Amino acid sequence: MNITSKTTYIGGLRTEAIHIKSNTQIVTDAPTDNQGKGESFSPTDLVATGLGACMLTIMGIKARDKGIDMEGTTVDTIKTMASKPRRISKIEVNMTMPKKEYSDEDKKVLEMAAKACPVGRSLHPDLEITVQMIWS
Repeated sequence: MNITSKTTYIGGLRTEAIHIKSNTQIVTDAPTDNQGKGESFSPTDLVATGLGACMLTIMGIKARDKGIDMEGTTVDTIKTMASKPRRISKIEVNMTMPKKEYSDEDKKVLEMAAKACPVGRSLHPDLEITVQMIWS
């Protein structure tokens, strides 16, 4: 059995997760709109953030393979919650590419790579995902 992480409830609506391979720690906190203090990422924040990070990672792999410089690319993620049942209803991913010379082919390769992100492919089809790429 290959354990990815171990998560412990530490009280006060908080958890502590340890990534087994690297020993990196993440603390989550319930959001302020769900009885928490909002002092750290909530579990649903991590889902939305994971989507943006995954897109950047897959794009980075393609960029490295194609010799495209995308260092400095940033993602702003907006998560919208719904109720009944409480769930993420929408994730907006706004990606800003650094001021570099990108050919039309480079742009196409990077846009397709973002859409190939395994996190995005794993999310429920009812979840609305919008991606905006801003080419500076």
